[in-house]
Amino acid sequence: MAVSGRSEGPDARARRKSLRLHGMVARDLGILIVSGRYKPGDLLDGEIEASDRLNVSRTAYREAVRILAAKGLVEVRPKIGTRISPRDKWHLLDPDVLSWIFKYEPDEDLLESLFELRKVVEPAAAELAARRRSDDQVERMRDALERMAEHTLASEEGRLADQDFHSALLEATANPFLVSLTSSVAAAVAWTTIFKQRRQPLQRDPIPDHRRVYEGIAAANPEAARKAMADLVDMALLDTTMAPKGKAGRRSRAA
Repeated sequence: MAVSGRSEGPDARARRKSLRLHGMVARDLGILIVSGRYKPGDLLDGEIEASDRLNVSRTAYREAVRILAAKGLVEVRPKIGTRISPRDKWHLLDPDVLSWIFKYEPDEDLLESLFELRKVVEPAAAELAARRRSDDQVERMRDALERMAEHTLASEEGRLADQDFHSALLEATANPFLVSLTSSVAAAVAWTTIFKQRRQPLQRDPIPDHRRVYEGIAAANPEAARKAMADLVDMALLDTTMAPKGKAGRRSRAA
């Protein structure tokens, strides 16, 4: 029988600390890369210099670089070093990369490109969901809507409900490739929602937009679901582009 409450040895504690450290180092470097502080083609410091400067072990730094390489942000070459990759190599839909992009002010073209992708994917997904959804998936979307209304999108609980709404919708498409986008879409929804409230509260309640998507799917009306989702994404883009300076946004190529 396992013994509960057993204290960790020093080696186990060291491994846990290293795991935390390399994730933190990867996050900090990732933010510097996606924010443009490091440019594509730049070389990062060597392992010894970087680990000394950051006051972390060489192992922790090496693992952090592996994380960044797995996300396409850097390329490690023998005898050359660690070079920042071109942006077209970055895994932009990786939830971590999305969170790093929204740490500060994201590039405006990149922000609009994200909404262009949502406009391509999500209305079609809503249409499929209206054709294929199960009663359980409709109920999950209804429950998510109720929680969004109760907590509002200004709260973490409300934003989690928003993610649950979009996740249930993608699952309802019964398309495994679309379902595989769930974590990316959820991250995009969450971070754009946080971003557009960073300087001021939302000026418009987006929950009615979600309710119209739900109604189209619940009624098994593909056309209504597609249109409602297209409108939702358009309005979300407008809210987001207006938010940073608290004034009317510029004309968007995605609208």
